[in-house]
Amino acid sequence: MGTFMDVHHGFQGITNEQLREAHEKDLAHEKSEGVHFERAWADPESGVVYCLSTAPSADAVQRVHEKAGHRADEVHPVPVTV
Repeated sequence: MGTFMDVHHGFQGITNEQLREAHEKDLAHEKSEGVHFERAWADPESGVVYCLSTAPSADAVQRVHEKAGHRADEVHPVPVTV
């Protein structure tokens, strides 16, 4: 299992409730791919959303986001943490 940070663009004006709903959609699909979404953050002004997950691969992360209806623009492995 690895750690991944993914990035979504185009969410200008996103609210806390909308972010929570999107995160819950990910949680509803994560088990099918062996992924666990830890946390999500958003900047409503820039429209950028970030998600942190543990997963077997970046592809698995992307598949969950696609099933949830919001494909990530970028998925980055995070091999070093403190």
